Amino acid sequence: MRANFTQLYLHYVWATWDRLPLITPDIQKLVYAAIIKECEQLKCTVIAVGGIEDHVHLLTGFPVTISVSDLIKQIKGSSSHFINNEVTPGGLFKWQGSYAAFTVSHDAIDNVAHYIRNQAVHHQQKSIISAWELTLSVNIKGD
Repeated sequence: MRANFTQLYLHYVWATWDRLPLITPDIQKLVYAAIIKECEQLKCTVIAVGGIEDHVHLLTGFPVTISVSDLIKQIKGSSSHFINNEVTPGGLFKWQGSYAAFTVSHDAIDNVAHYIRNQAVHHQQKSIISAWELTLSVNIKGD
């Protein structure tokens, strides 16, 4: 084999500061667009992004050129900077410092992407919310 080959997929979850409902309907698409833009700049393939007003889920094909912590730091930093400086100048949009990241098998990509894209429905109906997400919610809120 002459070239490196990797096939890595990660599902990330992170919350707004103090789990405040900062991702309002009027800025949600802009927040997601900022996340996608930064991922593309970091050579990270976005498969799905979704969430509700107090947290975000992201599924990506993960590059080996950056660490998970650096990727999340860049995504969170650039998206909050964009929202506070371009969308709502002088705003107080802020992410919590913590995050969760999970590996995803190639066979599970479609199911995880569907779960992410349908976050609003899952949370509204309190259906298909994984035990780890409920645990994560408590842990992130406690930060």
